[in-house]
Amino acid sequence: MTGTRIKADAIRADAMRLQELYRRPGFMIRRCHQVAVSVFANECREADLTSTQYGILFVLSQYPGIDQISLARLLCLDRSTTGMVVAKLEERDLLRRATDAQDKRKRVLRLTPAAEELLVRVQPDVRRAQERLLAPFTDSERETLLDLLARLVDADQPQDSRDLQSLAALEKTES
Repeated sequence: MTGTRIKADAIRADAMRLQELYRRPGFMIRRCHQVAVSVFANECREADLTSTQYGILFVLSQYPGIDQISLARLLCLDRSTTGMVVAKLEERDLLRRATDAQDKRKRVLRLTPAAEELLVRVQPDVRRAQERLLAPFTDSERETLLDLLARLVDADQPQDSRDLQSLAALEKTES
């Protein structure tokens, strides 16, 4: 009994020492990201779709013919990651890449009919993932959480946010 109690006390003491790490914003945000990715993967497992792949397909549904670099900027992804994910989606026959007629250096992207059908089919799964992720919060807390997260992102990247909004407006008028 005494050995078990000493072990439990030691575990509690270790956990207390780690609270300094566990309560750091960066650590908590990383853990929240892990939870969000896991929930999304679980809900969209039948479609074999990651949250990044979904984001790319969703943006392409809104901006058909957007170039790959603009897509990366809209999703705040680096070019390398975007290129890898786009290649995987192309292998799955979910998008087509073509050379831009005006600028031969650009690769423009369009959804295939299979991707359009997939987006419709996964909407209930995506909504369920969002609901599961936000389930611990009241409606008011959800709005507050999303507002605070947006403020945190905007505080660190205000110019990028304005650039993305301008790009989105520009792309919408061009299509």
